[in-house]
Amino acid sequence: MTDTTPLFTDDTIVFGLLMSAIALIFYTESRPRGFWYKFYKIVPGLFMAYMIPALFTTLGWIAPDWETLSPSGELTKHSSSIYYVASRYLLPAALVLMTLSIDLKAVVNLGWKALIMFFTGTLGIIIGGPIAILLISLVSPETVGGIGPDAVWRGLSTLAGSWIGGGANQTAMLEIYGYNPKLFGGMVFVDIVVANIWMALLLIGIGKSDRINKWLRADTAAIETLKKKVSTFTESVKRNPSLTDIMIMVGIAFGTVSFAHIASGYLAPFFSKYVATFESETTKNIFTFLGSSFFWLISIATVTAVGLSFTKAKNYEGAGASKYGSVFIYILVASIGMKMDLTLIFDNTGLIAIGVVWMSIHALLLIVVAKLIRAPYFFLAVGSQANVGAAASAPIVAAAFHPSLASVGVLLAVLGYAIGTIAAIGCTILMELAAATA
Repeated sequence: MTDTTPLFTDDTIVFGLLMSAIALIFYTESRPRGFWYKFYKIVPGLFMAYMIPALFTTLGWIAPDWETLSPSGELTKHSSSIYYVASRYLLPAALVLMTLSIDLKAVVNLGWKALIMFFTGTLGIIIGGPIAILLISLVSPETVGGIGPDAVWRGLSTLAGSWIGGGANQTAMLEIYGYNPKLFGGMVFVDIVVANIWMALLLIGIGKSDRINKWLRADTAAIETLKKKVSTFTESVKRNPSLTDIMIMVGIAFGTVSFAHIASGYLAPFFSKYVATFESETTKNIFTFLGSSFFWLISIATVTAVGLSFTKAKNYEGAGASKYGSVFIYILVASIGMKMDLTLIFDNTGLIAIGVVWMSIHALLLIVVAKLIRAPYFFLAVGSQANVGAAASAPIVAAAFHPSLASVGVLLAVLGYAIGTIAAIGCTILMELAAATA
């Protein structure tokens, strides 16, 4: 019996440490030159928001769970409630704020080729996961194995969530499929390495976009029209947020979260009983997510936000709705980081191979479809990053073509947030089947 009490056990203090770490990340990331400028060119700030709390936990400063040993030799278990609050309140609120601005009509007006390339990227992730599992299993069966919470397909479900939607969807998949949090760092490592290599290749391609468009035989006339439309839309909603704006956004976000909690409290038990009536154990396992209150919480919050996007509420994006959502996401990522033991990150390097094969299938499908429909490289690059990089990097890639196009990346990335969890569940069902046959 061992006393595992960390240095700080008060959640107020722990939360302060996490917020200070996030603030430090943003401060150093904002440096216009020098070491930090070069550092964040390589290492994303979101990754550091995960790793610094993980380092705190590894050093014994904080802990998600711990045990205290009494003088009589009795062990008492304790838990931090920071992750619970972040995942049950801040995560759905973030999804609401990030999805609020989605304009389905505007997305359609971007042109059918833009949407086809976006959904091609989504399809590439959905089918790439199970294919990667099958291919890697031929060389290294143990890499795609594991049982229970340690099953690799459960961990890969978090990659599907991240690469179709974003950090919020990734966390949703972690919760829905119950992957071992202590092993999650390995998946985060794969996510960061593979996704950023692909983004680097896309950015390199931008410098050769004229040559690529010529090879694709693409008509780029629509890009100039897009520039004007996006610039007009951005300016039309942009404003300095007032206290009233902020309070209304908070009310919309957490009011929706409240409604989602109420609804999920009814739907989860109902579907749990329904799934239990299935005779096939495989079918039960595939549809077990329907009995997850967390799944319904996230889904209802997202669907409600999509509905609100058809109202004037969408204009709160101009007051910074998605920025407030990003604040919640960073807090959530930090709370996940504190659950991680860094010594487990490199336990299975075979996961990198799965990630590379997976992303290669995504890239190959995008290139083939772009060639077939003669889509401009802009649609290929932004369509991919709206899936893989989400709102963190899709605007960066879009702005690399032209600054006024940054919001196009945001718009498509928001669409990724909206469909991310559902599409990732579809991918996970296929990966579970692939792992079972591998």
